[in-house]
Amino acid sequence: MNKQLSLEEYLRENGSLTYSNIGVSMMPLLRQGRDLLTLQAKGQARCEVGDVVLYRRASGKLVMHRIVAVQEADYVLRGDNCTGDEPGVTDAQILGVMTGYVRGGKTHSITEPGYRLYSRYVLRAARLRIPILKVRHRIRRRLWRLLKAKKQ
Repeated sequence: MNKQLSLEEYLRENGSLTYSNIGVSMMPLLRQGRDLLTLQAKGQARCEVGDVVLYRRASGKLVMHRIVAVQEADYVLRGDNCTGDEPGVTDAQILGVMTGYVRGGKTHSITEPGYRLYSRYVLRAARLRIPILKVRHRIRRRLWRLLKAKKQ
């Protein structure tokens, strides 16, 4: 009998999982359709600021974002390419924690100095990065609307 497992079941049964992400919220770290990421099932220990986690929203959607704040009962998360925080994510919602990624056929660990430097930059530069991202998103939306209007 060939039982097909969901991502959540596979992670729970095997302890780790390597797969390709969908979406742009973790760019430039993870590029959709080009990079792979490795997750380890979340254990009992609390996550830390900077951890990239896969979690299930109340809507049921699976999302991968970085922890930007640890609070007493929950976490605040944000995608590296996002401008808004997502507060109130609990340990029960977190399925796995990223331990590495594959880019261009080369495997990288979250313990590598380059990754650790990038992670610190993303967390510390948020005050500067978020306004820049907001402006960039507005410009892209306006350009998209202009291009769409020209086609019609």
